[in-house]
Amino acid sequence: MCEQRVRVETYSGFKADERPLRLHLGDRALEVVSVEDRWYSPGETYFRVLTANGDRYVLRHTEAQDVWTLAAYRARGVPRGRLT
Repeated sequence: MCEQRVRVETYSGFKADERPLRLHLGDRALEVVSVEDRWYSPGETYFRVLTANGDRYVLRHTEAQDVWTLAAYRARGVPRGRLT
């Protein structure tokens, strides 16, 4: 899957862009109901999120450019394993 830029609304508490609240794909807004995992790479933070419709996404935030990209996706009902 080729990564694509997405618009992400975030919660900013202790730090800016602490966690995603809503992600926008085209004209669709998807509510994030859970951040299932997060991990860090130099200059980047990854979030695996569950949306209200049951789909899962891996979002990458590149901090220096403040750019969000969609790194992976798994539709609701797809068996566990690697995200595509």
